Amino acid sequence: MLEDTIAAIATGRNEAAISIIRLSGPHVFDVMKKIFKKDLTKVKSHTIHYGYIRDDEEIIDEVLVNVYQGERTFTGENMVEINCHGGIFITNRVLETCVKYGARLANPGEFSERAYLNGRIDLAQAESIADLISAKTKIASHLAINGIQGKISLLIKDLKEDLIQIITQIEVNIDYPEYDSVEELTADSLLPLSADFMNKINKILENARSGKLIREGIATVIIGKPNVGKSSLLNALLEEEKAIVTDIAGTTRDIVEGSINIGGIVLNMIDTAGIRDTEDIVEKIGVEKSKAMLSKADLVLLVLDGSQPLEKEDQQLLDLTQSMNRIIVVNKKDQGVHIDIEGIQISAKNLDIEALEDEIKKVFQLGKLSHQEDVYISNIRHITLLESAKKSVEKAIGAMNMGIPTDLIVLDLYDAWKDLKDILGEEAKEDLLDELFSRFCIGK
Repeated sequence: MLEDTIAAIATGRNEAAISIIRLSGPHVFDVMKKIFKKDLTKVKSHTIHYGYIRDDEEIIDEVLVNVYQGERTFTGENMVEINCHGGIFITNRVLETCVKYGARLANPGEFSERAYLNGRIDLAQAESIADLISAKTKIASHLAINGIQGKISLLIKDLKEDLIQIITQIEVNIDYPEYDSVEELTADSLLPLSADFMNKINKILENARSGKLIREGIATVIIGKPNVGKSSLLNALLEEEKAIVTDIAGTTRDIVEGSINIGGIVLNMIDTAGIRDTEDIVEKIGVEKSKAMLSKADLVLLVLDGSQPLEKEDQQLLDLTQSMNRIIVVNKKDQGVHIDIEGIQISAKNLDIEALEDEIKKVFQLGKLSHQEDVYISNIRHITLLESAKKSVEKAIGAMNMGIPTDLIVLDLYDAWKDLKDILGEEAKEDLLDELFSRFCIGK
């Protein structure tokens, strides 16, 4: 694969003032010599050159070409970037000309994959590039940049170093027990080291929940009995009429979704069908869907009609969501509040929801997160591998407490070490790489 020279449009596919076609590979300057009529091997790296892209003698476009030579490039190999005019036809024509004279179209994520394979970045950094592209908020982009800068990698490397120190002590004890300088290892000497490691990984995983919420958004389910104003609340939050609002109970019979940005954090809003006992088959399906969504929610907004006394269905929902991360929303305060329950009072119909937005920020400490300098791990693959490493070390600690021989304990520690290596992509399997980089956009 690395023997090919690849090409792709690195900018958006819509019309613009400028488009960039990126090329990378061992023969990139041979391709450019045929279409740019200039030997770019004789110019300095990281310079820009004016000229024309030609197909034989036909001038295709007037361009600027950025030249990047050697290993000090994004991909770790020779690269050029052609800055052409941004019309869709011209951009495609320039790309087609590159392919005609020796390049091939790049696969999704192939530039980033080459950067990884050539040792310019590790796998965690590569995934952070994709996270930056898909970031929807300032905070999410900040987390992604931390990853690109290698801060997540440093976090994992520190864990690896701590773990390998424990493993090394055990292995030395196993292999060279006859040496006087080798102190016999016991649970008393191993447990403090293992406990310190567990404290570090637990802190990372605690922060990871916040990182995941920043990256993916907070799954927020709006729930309540029919006609309490759930759809009105959704529309007020989204600032659009996405859900149908009527005075007829049971209007919302399916899941209605939308996203909002509060304090730099995305809330993935889900308006559910009103929960009540019903004989209507379609509405009953909607009710069951609503209950199923609760198990997937990071936040539940339980909406009550403040203008009416609590009913049996309200109490059932209060009991159902008691153990969940919920905010009780007392709606229709403009009609007077006639229920004695602690909650956030709003009027969704009148767009009076500021108190609810403030409460959401408070619950998730969003303001604190936005100014937090700690490094947050947010990638699901990374979190899963960290949790696996934690379980392996927990098994090892349990074995230490039981007095199991160290040559057996070390096997669990090696499993944890492998999980940490997998986060960075050390000894990564080819099928894993193909799956990860296929999710990137073409020009990256």
